Amino acid sequence: MWLKPEEILLKNAFKLWVTEEDNEYFVLQRRRGYGEGGGGLTGLLVGTLDTVLDSTSKVAPYRILHHTPDSQVYWSIACGMSLDFHLIMANPQFFSDLRRLFFTLDVVSGVTKEEIVQHWEWLQQNIMRTLSVFDSSEDITSFVQGKIRGLIAEEGKSSLVLEEDPEKFREALLRFEKWFELPPEEKLVTYYSCSYWKGKVPCQGWLYLSTNFLCFYSYLLGSEVKLVISWDEIWRLEKTSNVLLTESIHVLAHGEDHYFSMLLHLNETFVIMEQLADYSIKRLFDKEAFQREPALADPLQITKRGLEAHAKSEQFRAFFRLPKEENLLEVHESFLWVPFSHFNTLGKICLSENYLCFASQDGSQCHIIIPMREVVNVEKPDSSSRALTVCVRGKRALRFSEVRDYQRLANTIRSRCGISASPQHSASSEAIRGECQSLINHFEDNPEDVTLMVGQKGSSKAVSTEALMTVFHPQDVENLDPKMLKEKMKEQSWNIHFSEYGRGTSMFFTKKTRDLIVRGVPEALRGELWMLLSGAVNDMATHPGYYAELVEQSLGTSTLATDEIERDLHRSLPEHPAFQSDTGISALRRVLTAYAYRNPKIGYCQAMNILTSVLLLYAKEEEAFWLLVAVCERMLPDYFNRRIIGALVDQAVFEDLIRDNLPQLVEHMTDLSFFSSVSLSWFLTLFISVLPIESAVNVVDCFFYDGIKAILQLGLAVLDYNMEALISCHDDAEAVTILNKFFDSVTNKDSPLPPTVQQAPVGNNDKASHFNVDISALVREAYEKYGHIRSEEVESSRKRNKLHVIQTLEDTTKQNVIRVVSQEVRFSASQLDELYNLFKRQHFLCCYWTMKSPTLLHHDPSLAYLEQYQLGFQQFSGLFSLLEPWAFCATKSTLSLWIFRLIDENQDGLVNFKEFCCALDTLYSGSFTNKLKFLFKLHLPPAFDLPEDGVIRKSPERGRGKVDLQAYLKQWQNEILKKEETIKDLPRINQAQFIQFSKTLYNIFHGDPEEESLYRAVAHVTSLLLRMEEVGRRLQEPSSPPESTKPASTAAAAAAAAAAEEPSTKEATTTPESSDTSGSHSSQDAGPDLSEMEWSFSFEQVLASLLNEPAIVSFFDRPVDIQTKLGHAKVAQLKLKANK
Repeated sequence: MWLKPEEILLKNAFKLWVTEEDNEYFVLQRRRGYGEGGGGLTGLLVGTLDTVLDSTSKVAPYRILHHTPDSQVYWSIACGMSLDFHLIMANPQFFSDLRRLFFTLDVVSGVTKEEIVQHWEWLQQNIMRTLSVFDSSEDITSFVQGKIRGLIAEEGKSSLVLEEDPEKFREALLRFEKWFELPPEEKLVTYYSCSYWKGKVPCQGWLYLSTNFLCFYSYLLGSEVKLVISWDEIWRLEKTSNVLLTESIHVLAHGEDHYFSMLLHLNETFVIMEQLADYSIKRLFDKEAFQREPALADPLQITKRGLEAHAKSEQFRAFFRLPKEENLLEVHESFLWVPFSHFNTLGKICLSENYLCFASQDGSQCHIIIPMREVVNVEKPDSSSRALTVCVRGKRALRFSEVRDYQRLANTIRSRCGISASPQHSASSEAIRGECQSLINHFEDNPEDVTLMVGQKGSSKAVSTEALMTVFHPQDVENLDPKMLKEKMKEQSWNIHFSEYGRGTSMFFTKKTRDLIVRGVPEALRGELWMLLSGAVNDMATHPGYYAELVEQSLGTSTLATDEIERDLHRSLPEHPAFQSDTGISALRRVLTAYAYRNPKIGYCQAMNILTSVLLLYAKEEEAFWLLVAVCERMLPDYFNRRIIGALVDQAVFEDLIRDNLPQLVEHMTDLSFFSSVSLSWFLTLFISVLPIESAVNVVDCFFYDGIKAILQLGLAVLDYNMEALISCHDDAEAVTILNKFFDSVTNKDSPLPPTVQQAPVGNNDKASHFNVDISALVREAYEKYGHIRSEEVESSRKRNKLHVIQTLEDTTKQNVIRVVSQEVRFSASQLDELYNLFKRQHFLCCYWTMKSPTLLHHDPSLAYLEQYQLGFQQFSGLFSLLEPWAFCATKSTLSLWIFRLIDENQDGLVNFKEFCCALDTLYSGSFTNKLKFLFKLHLPPAFDLPEDGVIRKSPERGRGKVDLQAYLKQWQNEILKKEETIKDLPRINQAQFIQFSKTLYNIFHGDPEEESLYRAVAHVTSLLLRMEEVGRRLQEPSSPPESTKPASTAAAAAAAAAAEEPSTKEATTTPESSDTSGSHSSQDAGPDLSEMEWSFSFEQVLASLLNEPAIVSFFDRPVDIQTKLGHAKVAQLKLKANK
């Protein structure tokens, strides 16, 4: 099979490979241990290493390498595959019959030699003659690589059917359901053969990846290994290697390390695992609904193809800075004629709903974004070269050639632009065709004439004021001081760039563009370039009037966000004249309030005011709004929320980069958490809070071009610049002082702004005490030293660290909750830890298979710790059934409903962890009096009675992002003033409630070994209480005839007897909806006299009577094995959901 060309070092492989054929450009090799002779002892050792230690890459017995005569570099381009290793490894006889395995491989080697010989002959016949026409080795290698990639693409089309064999997948699904007993809704995404390492012993088996779980199963020599890990429990997911395993996948969950190796497609497996973990995090923690992506909107329909499409669309949007509504639809390999360089550059055309994009693949770093709204027409000038030309507004034409399916692509672009359907386009189609054809002819005849690439700068209509910098510091055309002259030179450089590369939305982005950005953007062009580089220009163009509507709708609203905005308005660049006036403050208020109204999930977060202030200096008000949207929702995801997860993730990425690039600093400061704390403001404000404004805007320039990569590079450069001073410092405070002094010394010597506009240093004002650092030189140094850091590496590190950051925050939440709850219960810290894990998992179990779970909608990480995870009745009932102290209780659903209502103190239909633990603590470890009081209160309102509408009340404000501070303060005040409830404060229990109370006792005792004696004790207590009530009535009514009470007492006794004799099976089948009226029905059936005579009991009477029954007292005082209960619940929790 053909391989993606990869560079290898042949000198390290001479002892493992034998050359069988070679010529000037290719080498065919056989691996020792395969083929004729087997290679003796050396071959045996090589074969053993390939097979037993780690066959991650499944080393093939044959391969073909490409090289050129004047180069020492070799490229692997083809291999002859051996027998499917995972089928061999899955065989239980594998480890017991190594000799038989080697014999099988020898047989397969003969077959695979035919395959590799076919490849070799094809190269001889089709490639060798062509290579002779090239002049340089680089051209030869580039041609070979491109040809091999094309062959791989062709092979991929035919192999796709084999990989998605429905029959094999159906068999794997049956095994998955049988082995793991998960709920039937769980969707299996894919599966792989691999080895799972238990200690130093590999267990060969199958890895199953489903929507919510990572599962592994192995059965070898009578030993079964079964592993089930939910994606939301994973702390780390990464590719690792060590002495024993050349490459494996490492999973950290619940403090345990799990390693998976010997995967045929390790990289593919890892990517799918990463995508599933990310999907789970976004869905369960971030509450993302994926409404714009149907493939991910339903967790019951997740597929491998859908995940891959989602990942590609995310990369596509991030690279081209496109709106989040765009999805990658088509990719075509082609050449694009680049007029300013006079050559065709190889790259890929990427097509979405509203954009046509191109990115080069030859290292020129050239890309272009063409909005469909800018396309005038599409022509096919030359069918022989499979070329098409896209004509855009501004008299520009882009020529794509060698497009395999050029005709279909042209039709797709036309249909998306509405060219063929639009009447105005149809009416002028001949004129447009003629204009485009003349452009094409001129384009081909005069390639040196690059004036065709000049675009027209579009004018955008601002809603409100101009950029604040133009209002408070208009440029003086007459001023000819050196700084202004240098500023004019910068503008001239950009104008030349625009004339060559275009201007506006369809501008070419190249290395030269980046060089100009690094040198600093002119003040007059900064707003325009920020809009273009961030993609905000497209957002604004596709949403005309949107900002004005938001301002009007949000005007006068009063929320927590608006209160915080008002508080921070005058803290935003207070030294700048623009924000010392009402003009700047009002614009800042409108932008922040409109954004909080647009995105209540973020609302307002500190640091947004500082960033928006700088945006308003250089951009119009509406432009500043769309720039803020681009930063908060695309370029810095998850930065501006109450947990600032995005900033914490990038801090972890920064730590990784420090370890890789600044080893001296790492040796001196082993704990890098200091740099995380000190750099938080760097990331949140893009260095605006630590650098003077005139210097910080240069950093913002680079950020809008390179994203977070620019901030990371600059952070490394700052630490590198202060390396010696940081190494010599003795504590963190000294290190902070060093960095603050450094930032105070950073200046922008080319800034044309007057001193009244420039920001004074925040630290030491004595500039003479240390030298100055020019921001341009610092940024240039950052790019020179750390420009090798790739955006793909940063994104990969982000994904790897995001899991750890989120789980660390979750663990902090758990510790805070446990600390609060432990003061009110008798559970140990370890028991509370296990209870919390069970409670949290129960919360997520109802969210795994639906996007609209009420519990998921109520989850808000910004709420108080105790409120972050809550259970509705169905979830509470399931968990309580696993943990209740009475194993034989016959009416579990009814009892759990009453308990749920009792502990739901605020009557919002949700129970938090503290309420849950306090109830369990009472039932597990409470005194006899407390347990009885708890059961007594279950038969009083609100637990026993339904509301008038018959449903549990829900809080209307839940899940809407609103926080009622007054309600929280009132609740907090009530908790402080609340006195401990005494038994005298409990109301009396009426006849219907008492009858149900007696039934509850009978049902609790049902199935107990002492059931008969407990039943007699309850009957005795009931009879005693009724006689006491009868005597009390006689004493209270001495004038009434004694006979008048006889019917009442007789009827009451009959009712109690009926309660005792009622079959428990009937109660066991009672639903929560019907159980609430069972008490009243029983009282009506007991006899007509009960409705005429009202009688009741106090808690003291019930308690005194039950204390006289040793059987009942010993039952409730019986200790509960809490640890066993928790262990059973942990195992049965998932099975309980599966059996429903």
